[in-house]
Amino acid sequence: MKKRFSLTLGMLMGLNVLFSQEYYVDPSVGLDTNAGTKEQPFKSINKAVNIANQLTGEGNIEINLLPGSYVLHDKIVINPVRLFKSDNRLVIKAYYMPDDSEWSPELMPTIQSTSKNNSSTFFNHSVGFLVASKNVSFKGIRFLGNSNPDVKYYYPITKEDMELENLRVTQCMFIGDKESAKIQGAIWAHGRHTVIDHTIFYECRNAILLFDNVSGFRVSNSIISGSYESAFWLGPEDMAFEFYNNVLLANSNLLVGRSEDLKYSSLFKESIISDEGKQVGYWSREKGEIVLIKKPNIKMKNISTQGSLHLIENEDASIPKRHLHLANWTLDRKEPGIFMNQ
Repeated sequence: MKKRFSLTLGMLMGLNVLFSQEYYVDPSVGLDTNAGTKEQPFKSINKAVNIANQLTGEGNIEINLLPGSYVLHDKIVINPVRLFKSDNRLVIKAYYMPDDSEWSPELMPTIQSTSKNNSSTFFNHSVGFLVASKNVSFKGIRFLGNSNPDVKYYYPITKEDMELENLRVTQCMFIGDKESAKIQGAIWAHGRHTVIDHTIFYECRNAILLFDNVSGFRVSNSIISGSYESAFWLGPEDMAFEFYNNVLLANSNLLVGRSEDLKYSSLFKESIISDEGKQVGYWSREKGEIVLIKKPNIKMKNISTQGSLHLIENEDASIPKRHLHLANWTLDRKEPGIFMNQ
C-alpha cells in the first residue's frame, strides 16, 4: 500500500512539473495564499516569481499580470532552478497585450517601485527586477520610476551576469518623472543577444545601457524620447548589433560610450533621430562628465533628422490608445509598427 501511495504521489508531482507552468496575478482581488490560477490568482508578482523559481522540469513558465498597480517594496530576483533550453523562456507578461482587439492603455499592468537601495553592485542603487537567468522576457508592461526620495539611481530591469543571454523586452513602456519618480536607466543589461522591440522610453535619464559581452543585441521599432542624459550607453568593444526602425526624439545625447575611440561597425539605420539628439560622447572618469566626440567613428544609413515631431501625450480623462506614439508621421514610408507588434 505504501509503495502504491508513493507512486501516485510521484505521478502527481510529475504532472505539476509538466502542466502547472502558467500563473496569474491580480493586485485587486488576488491572494498570495491562492493557487495562482486564473480563477484564484496571486496578489503579488513576488509570490509568482518565487514559485516559478522553484519549478524543475522543462518548458516555458508564464506569469500573467492582470490590469492594476503593482508596487515593488524590494527587488524581485528571477533565478529559476529550471535550466531553459533555447526555445523555452520564463515570461512575465500582461494578460491583455497591445495586439489584442480589446486592449487599451488602462489595461496595462503598471509597476512602480518604492524600494530603498537594494543593490551594491558597482554602487548603491535600487533594482526592480534582477534577471539572474538566461531566456527571460517582459511583455506588455508599463514601468514607472522609483518614488523613494532616498534613491538616486533606479533601474526597473537589470541583468548583471555577462554570461547570461537572451533577455527580451517587448511592447513595454518605461515612463520616468525626474521630479518625483526617477528612472536612471530603464534597461541595464550585460550579456549577449538582448532584444528590445516595440517599446517606448519616455523621459528616463537613460533608456538603454548595454555594457559588457553584449554582442548580438537588437533594438527595433521603438521610441526613445526625452532622455536627459543619453538614449544609449554602450560598452567599449566593437560588437555586432541591429538597430533599425526606431524614433529618437529630444534626447540630450544619442550615444555615450566608455572610450573616446568609439568604433561601432554595425549600422544605425532606417530610423529618425530628431531635434538635438544627434550627439555622441564618452564618459570621462577624469573629468566626471560626458565629453562630446566631434567626429565619432560610428556608421549610419538612411537616418532622417527632420525636426518638429512630437508625441501624443495624455491630455484628457482617458489615455489615448496611441499614447506616446508620434502624432505626426511625415516620412514617405509607412509608420513602423511601434508598440503594436505589426
